[in-house]
Amino acid sequence: MKLIPTADPDALLTEDIAAEILSISIRTLQSWRPRQAGPPFVQVGRAVRYRRRDLIAWIDANTCCRLSECRP
Repeated sequence: MKLIPTADPDALLTEDIAAEILSISIRTLQSWRPRQAGPPFVQVGRAVRYRRRDLIAWIDANTCCRLSECRP
């Protein structure tokens, strides 16, 4: 487990930290980007970063209470 650098909601996190927060692989994040299926990301030159607040918002938007509420 890596140390997450800050609790600042606007902090730009690397994709390995974002993947850890979401409990998914980096490859999954990478495959979501071209399909616009995952959380919003920021392009910084050639680097990809994720804002903490965007990750939390994406988690909240994809939280289901019942199976029927989840997207297929």
